[in-house]
Amino acid sequence: MFGAPQPVTASSTPLVPLPRRPLDPSGASGQVRRWYENELGWPTVPGDPLRLPVGVRYDVLDVPAEAGHAALRLLASGSPVALHGGRMLLLVAAGSAEELPGLLEWLDWGDLPLDLVAIGAGGLMEAPSPPVPHGERAVPHGERAVPPAHGSRTAAPCEAGAPPAPWGRVGSQGAAVWLRPPEPGCEVEASLPTLSALGGGGDAPDLVRLVNTVATQCHRVRLRRACAEPPAMRAQGR
Repeated sequence: MFGAPQPVTASSTPLVPLPRRPLDPSGASGQVRRWYENELGWPTVPGDPLRLPVGVRYDVLDVPAEAGHAALRLLASGSPVALHGGRMLLLVAAGSAEELPGLLEWLDWGDLPLDLVAIGAGGLMEAPSPPVPHGERAVPHGERAVPPAHGSRTAAPCEAGAPPAPWGRVGSQGAAVWLRPPEPGCEVEASLPTLSALGGGGDAPDLVRLVNTVATQCHRVRLRRACAEPPAMRAQGR
């Protein structure tokens, strides 16, 4: 009644997927990775798009760009700053994300909703496009900073609260770029805002002053946006 089993032929779908072609290490992504790992000595995360682990050599404050611009004067000249769409990513000393909630409370910002996100150990950020030397063609390479998984103590949203020509990212309209790129051959830690700079005589910027300035500007941005909303929307937001 049933026909004999048909043999599996060479044209049948294989049970094991065909091997993938290895990534070209000489491509644009490989060039960007080498820039971070060899020129800067920064670790990277395997995969594409290229991402950087946070909390190893630095933490990140993710703020609205218009709030972050007011804080640039408080940073050392070598303190890296990146832009990603309408956000600014301020690199601060490793461990700062864990200190931020208590710092905001101490500065009397703890009870106000601020569009300020601290990213620390366990978090990731998109690798901003390296600066392209003048006259060279931008080479595409292949997400906004990503906080750690829910429940991490080191990086959670604090609800209490012309850049260099980019290499770009294929298919992206808002790839991160360096506003103030890190300098190859320099230890980034020495330029980052830190709590230990408070009252000290070193060259590192004071994290307390930076956070207070950014929080103030975030609050002003929030008030301006609230005033610009129609009355009906403001009533719904209460």
